[in-house]
Amino acid sequence: MDSEALARAAIAKLRAAGHQAYLVGGCVRDLLLGATPQDFDVSTDARPDRIMDLFPNSGRVGAHFGVVLVRDGFSQVEVATFRSDHDYTDGRRPSSVHFESDPRQDVLRRDFTINGLMMDPETGEVLDFTGGRNDIERRVVRAIGDPDTRFAEDHLRLLRAIRFAARLGFAIDPATFEAIGRHHASIRNVSAERIRDELVRILTEGGARRGFELLDATGMLADILPEVAAMKGVAQPPEYHPEGDVWVHTRLLLEKLDRPTPTLALGALLHDVGKPPTFRVAERIRFDGHVEEGVKLAHHILNRLRFSRDQMEQVEALVAHHMRFKDVHRMKESTLKRFLRLPDFAEHLELHRLDCLSSNKQLDNYRFAARKLAEFSEEHLKPVPLVSGDDLIAAGYEPGPAFGAALRTVEDAQLEGLVRTREEALELALAELRRQAES
Repeated sequence: MDSEALARAAIAKLRAAGHQAYLVGGCVRDLLLGATPQDFDVSTDARPDRIMDLFPNSGRVGAHFGVVLVRDGFSQVEVATFRSDHDYTDGRRPSSVHFESDPRQDVLRRDFTINGLMMDPETGEVLDFTGGRNDIERRVVRAIGDPDTRFAEDHLRLLRAIRFAARLGFAIDPATFEAIGRHHASIRNVSAERIRDELVRILTEGGARRGFELLDATGMLADILPEVAAMKGVAQPPEYHPEGDVWVHTRLLLEKLDRPTPTLALGALLHDVGKPPTFRVAERIRFDGHVEEGVKLAHHILNRLRFSRDQMEQVEALVAHHMRFKDVHRMKESTLKRFLRLPDFAEHLELHRLDCLSSNKQLDNYRFAARKLAEFSEEHLKPVPLVSGDDLIAAGYEPGPAFGAALRTVEDAQLEGLVRTREEALELALAELRRQAES
């Protein structure tokens, strides 16, 4: 069964055993908004050991906090015991919890009113102890109780407030917003991995532009991404960027993201991160070396936030190659084919499209590259090598750096359609080795 059916079945079984049990949190919020929840969570007065008895295939994922993972096939839901939290000391988790029988006590420990709702899945009745339904209707993100206390308990809530506001298109309640401004520097105490995950959600769940504008307005952008905050006020040549400075341009890209992959979203955010440190004015505004500087900065940022090696390599490639599209009409066929066969080239193409639409609106290079990509088969872009290093050794040559240059010359000729047989390729490779030896 899917996770919704599993959650409903778990609630039915808990109630049949004499316990209170409700859907809780984000799934209730999304159901009330008419959206499809990503996850279904259950809250109950049953203690963890009792939940384990009722669901023998379950496992504890947070024994101290009373959270049990109930499984059925490939589906799973978290079933948590009502609790109140006490004595937050590390800005992340309570040092002690107290299991409760009253659902209201469980709600009061949660972060925002829109996430503090409980629902009976059979009747649709909603338990609302904090005004969450009204805040959903008003389209407002508001902390439960005192916002300063909520953010002191778990500093990541500072980012979560912005994520929900951006994704849902909600405003942030003034008192909650002011508290974020007072506590924004506390985000520096949160682990890089938790910050990374929230930033990716802001970038990919919808409302990325607004999310980053809220990060800036609250002061958190400079706390976690000072290299991006440095884009503000960095002018660009108006003939190429009539839209405005680097920050304006980047926000326009973020606005155009449509459920992107994390790497594409990060490429959009960071593609011009090298411009602020390379800005200078000669006969006009120039950013000499901004691509190379951008790759270095992107590497530093992604490493700091603990992204995976594969993600780092792709984002750095997006930054490194984003300016090459201006040359596609002039590239040799071999150069163009090597460009088009970059890993995940569709992301390079989409980043270029967004880049153009956020600046001069000229899509000629995009259309040319897209047409060529459709025209060439995989065999055209990456043909089977006609010769190898073993062939050169068999011809009497010692392995060395010259081998790589000779084989690349052959591949160039293959990509250009100038050689088609093994004999032609070997002749060209040996001629290249002789030329290098003579020089």
